[in-house]
Amino acid sequence: MKDFLEIAIMIVAVFLILLSLLQSGKSDGLSSAFTGSGGLNLFANVKERGPEKVISNLTLITGVTFFVLVILIRII
Repeated sequence: MKDFLEIAIMIVAVFLILLSLLQSGKSDGLSSAFTGSGGLNLFANVKERGPEKVISNLTLITGVTFFVLVILIRII
């Protein structure tokens, strides 16, 4: 059982990384976040539509699955 959970967590981790890389950036870039240039507003009300929303929802579900698998491995 533990071997299956360890393999599952590896697959979920790779899938989570890929989904995170597929998401589009919502700011002007990393350099503007450090320098303060541009209007970086982390709490801006930006609606996701189409594929962006699907990828965002899949990332959330995959993250929760990863968290549950880590807890299960720790318990077993």
